[in-house]
Amino acid sequence: MAGHSKWANIQHRKGRQDKLRSKLFSKLAKEITVAAKMGDPDPEKNPRLRLAVKAAKAVSCPKEVIDRAIKKSQVGDAEDYSEIRYEGYGVNGIAIIVETMTDNLNRTASNVRSYFTKCGGNLGTTGSVSFMFDRVGEISYPPSAGDADTVMMAALEAGADDVETDDDGHWIYCADTALNEVSLALEAALGESTEAKLIWKPQNRTEVDLETAHKLMKLIDMLEEDDDVQNVTHNFDIPEDVAAQL
Repeated sequence: MAGHSKWANIQHRKGRQDKLRSKLFSKLAKEITVAAKMGDPDPEKNPRLRLAVKAAKAVSCPKEVIDRAIKKSQVGDAEDYSEIRYEGYGVNGIAIIVETMTDNLNRTASNVRSYFTKCGGNLGTTGSVSFMFDRVGEISYPPSAGDADTVMMAALEAGADDVETDDDGHWIYCADTALNEVSLALEAALGESTEAKLIWKPQNRTEVDLETAHKLMKLIDMLEEDDDVQNVTHNFDIPEDVAAQL
């Protein structure tokens, strides 16, 4: 089992969700609307929508927000969003992938570029850093789902490729094209998962010191506060002693 980056992947995400809950709900609603517009408005018949709804429920997004987003997709004048991925480097060559959903490409590109520049980084071309990540499905379960061996066996039987376990839970990884299938098989074996989504998984992580961590967190905060930015992924890890100082 590969080492799960506990602080970077869990604590920071939860902290940002608490701080920007209303903004997070808005971004989740946008993904739900786009997913429903691209396929069937019934989550049971639309894998992408099913995962989007699950992600919303995982952070206690109100049911009325989810229902309104789905209904919005069926209105003829619903906004058209383009999904654009930006890649770049933060300070000390840290790789960062920014996934956006926007109705104004010029605005989004200009904003993302300015964030990188202000924080000592630089925006690259498509493919400039994504080769350092694997595009995979990630399904998470709480510790109560079972011990490491039980979850590992269930994951392998469901068609997953890897499992990472620590005190906070289990993270199961599979091919990006198999996420919906593996997620459903795991639900039959282990019950409802906490979250199931597509991610960019770093092939390697780089530990950073306090000064570097501050600069990188400033960049990530600026990116995540932008309404057009849906997800930010990086390949740095913050040691526990540095995290405590943050």
